[in-house]
Amino acid sequence: MKKVDHLGWVAGFALKSYGVRIGVRSNDAAALDRACEFLPAGWQKSTTPVVERVYSIMVGGAGPRPNVRRFSLLYGDHLRITRSTNLDDVFDRFESDLRLFVGEFAPHRVFVHAGVVGWKGKAIVIPGRSYSGKSTLVAALVRAGATYYSDEYAVFDSKGFVHPFAKPLEIRAEGEFKQARVTVGELGGKSGTKPLPVALVLMTGYKRGATWRPRKLSAGKGVLEMLFNTVSARRSPEKALSTLRQVTKQAEVLKGTRGDTTAVVDALLRRMDRIAERG
Repeated sequence: MKKVDHLGWVAGFALKSYGVRIGVRSNDAAALDRACEFLPAGWQKSTTPVVERVYSIMVGGAGPRPNVRRFSLLYGDHLRITRSTNLDDVFDRFESDLRLFVGEFAPHRVFVHAGVVGWKGKAIVIPGRSYSGKSTLVAALVRAGATYYSDEYAVFDSKGFVHPFAKPLEIRAEGEFKQARVTVGELGGKSGTKPLPVALVLMTGYKRGATWRPRKLSAGKGVLEMLFNTVSARRSPEKALSTLRQVTKQAEVLKGTRGDTTAVVDALLRRMDRIAERG
């Protein structure tokens, strides 16, 4: 850490996000303003001298010779996370690593890799890692009138309610690696602001031509499936299990392969309507 400390940082600040204390510093004060664009929604500046992780952003630029550029670097504590001649790539890694760190260490929340939408006062949670197609399904649900909560993490409190994790959706076109950021407004939708009880947990993956025939899982199997996608499962297994049991206590848990997105969206919203009618 001493080697990183001596690299020439000129400015920095501390913040708190979901109860996790983070430090950010750079060799370029202007980079700190940009870093704020990549912080989780609801973050607050902090005056604490003690943080749980320090991110150090070294902005590169022109090298000592023509046609030579210095790398921009990102450190998490003493470890180099990435280097690139493209500063945008460094900020993308900063954003994803910070979210993951906050998700693992948040003292009063459990983060699950999942998409989330609301429908008539209750939530649909779609657990899944990258490339599972959850963002595409979330976007389709929002276009159909569902309220957007998240396309990356379901953030649960100890009662099993899911909270908004506000950010643009990151949608990958079929066959493409690069994601495009899309705001909920561009989809014609709106974002939720209040925590919701979960009515439906959906374990699904996309397969071209598949017919939507989900099977219902028990609450216990639902917990295990969600645990696989829980950021803090290894660090705080008891808290994760307790919270996920609360989530599945009242929720239906479905698992199935999906094909045509429109057919799946229609089926899910009809199911949610029946749940709402039962109260």
